[in-house]
Amino acid sequence: MKQNIYDNPSFFNGYQAMRDNQTGLHQFVEQPAILSLLPDVTGATALDLGCGAGGLCRKLIELGSACVVGVDISRNMLALAQKDAPAGIEFRHMAMEDFTAQDNTFDLVVSSLALHYLADLETLFRRIHGWLKTPGTFLFSMEHPAFTCAQGIHPDCIEDETGAPLYWPFDCYSDEGRRESHWFVDGVVRYHHTLSTILNSLLRSSLQISAVLEPVATPAHEQKQPPLKTERRRPTLLVVKAVKL
Repeated sequence: MKQNIYDNPSFFNGYQAMRDNQTGLHQFVEQPAILSLLPDVTGATALDLGCGAGGLCRKLIELGSACVVGVDISRNMLALAQKDAPAGIEFRHMAMEDFTAQDNTFDLVVSSLALHYLADLETLFRRIHGWLKTPGTFLFSMEHPAFTCAQGIHPDCIEDETGAPLYWPFDCYSDEGRRESHWFVDGVVRYHHTLSTILNSLLRSSLQISAVLEPVATPAHEQKQPPLKTERRRPTLLVVKAVKL
């Protein structure tokens, strides 16, 4: 069953408050990592799977993409995305698993913090290979397997008497599949995939891995947002660039 947690009002309000504060991993860690691996997108046709509020779609147009298709299952997120969207972006309301396109359509496929909601990565990777032109680039971020493995099984972290984190549980790593946890609301479902599953699924889909990042904030960003220093203690995010040659 495809999850649309972002249209849950309680979840959406909590998520928006987090994004509006601009203090999280998205702004200071994930997006800089994604942008550091982008190819030259001048004149490119791009697809953003799980586009959310459309920030990456806008950035691709700003960097010179000719057109961008943004796909998301959430009406709430797409309503934000469509506000003042520049020319050249087409938003489609659907689950990323349901998106279809002709082969050799896109120069670039991106996905920002969405793939950990999918049970079956390899089927999507194979379809992305077909949609990409040759050469073409697939660039994505997702929650790191070290971060997803114990979700919903153990507390997020073990704290000392002052509330400071002592350590984070690492358990059930090889037991892939559904994880259900609390994030703003109960019952948020993610899927844990081992690192080898993620990377080998790309290779079996004839996508050549060209870069892998486990990003952290820069010292300057950590100075602005000291809680980000904690993220150096275990990997939270995985960013991968793969190419169709």
